[in-house]
Amino acid sequence: MAKTIKTMEDFSAFVGLSRTTVSKYFNDPGSVRQNTRSAIEAALKESDFRPSMFAVNLNRRRSNILGVIIPSSTDPFYMALTRRIELIANEAGFLAFVLSSDGRAEMEDQAIRTFRSMNIAGAIIAPLGVRSHHRVLAELGSSIPLIYVDSPLDETSSFVGTDNRQSFRLIVDYLCRSGEPPCYFAMPLVNNNASARQKAYVEAMQQLGMPPLIVPVEDVRSWDFEKFGFDEALRILKGEGFPTRTVLCANDRVAFGVLGAAYQLGLKVGHGADCDLRVAGHDDHPLSRYACPPITTVAQNYNEIGRLAIELLLQRVDEESATAKPGRILLNAELMLRSSA
Repeated sequence: MAKTIKTMEDFSAFVGLSRTTVSKYFNDPGSVRQNTRSAIEAALKESDFRPSMFAVNLNRRRSNILGVIIPSSTDPFYMALTRRIELIANEAGFLAFVLSSDGRAEMEDQAIRTFRSMNIAGAIIAPLGVRSHHRVLAELGSSIPLIYVDSPLDETSSFVGTDNRQSFRLIVDYLCRSGEPPCYFAMPLVNNNASARQKAYVEAMQQLGMPPLIVPVEDVRSWDFEKFGFDEALRILKGEGFPTRTVLCANDRVAFGVLGAAYQLGLKVGHGADCDLRVAGHDDHPLSRYACPPITTVAQNYNEIGRLAIELLLQRVDEESATAKPGRILLNAELMLRSSA
């Protein structure tokens, strides 16, 4: 061949058909006549040309690309969530394209701009929440279906996630029945889960007639939860200590840090008269059962959150409506009793 075929224009000239006809074939092979389809398919074999998936999607009325934005690509929760989403999307004939905001609002905005340029059919987003640029997300949601996971953007957005009120009632009730009532060790204020979980803890304690005990921590806006938990626990334990010997952490990653600080100071964590501290968490992080000691926690159903989120999104995409009535699915968590509490 005298010229390498790189673009749709090159291929159109090679096959001797208009760019419009060739694009029509790639969007829907059944939409062109049989003899035209045969000519294009013969030319594809001869030229070995493969059109850009993104270029094809730009010309489609509805693309087969779904966007996914998560705050951290290395967090096991988001890894499990996106894996489930990708598998189901692929089975439905869609490609789930995953981008990370890296915990930064400007990166979340950039991911949204990227997806808009790709003409995606819909998106699943784990938003930064308190740091998100709500206007940018609202503009995206006005043009395509959006489903939020992990933490809702607001009270009206479509959301699939864990019922924090149920999960904290569950673990607070257990901790109060099995030992000293828990104080609450917060997570950094990086998304709406941070405030929602603290509020859920306060409500659970009040329902049991107990005074809530919030541990004062530094206002650090970091996704490095383990370091935050370690640094703050070390500071607290070297000072006046926790207000009770039972510490309920906002998530398991913070609890990892608390366990590390306790170990460094020679404190024994566990459930027993010879233990200095009980530590519990939230989420059932994949490594929580292998911590030393294994962490008592409440388990989020990662697979079910991912399944319901992608199924809800695909339903919205099929309805071809970005403005459908918001749906909110809250899943119950399960208590996982281990030796840390």
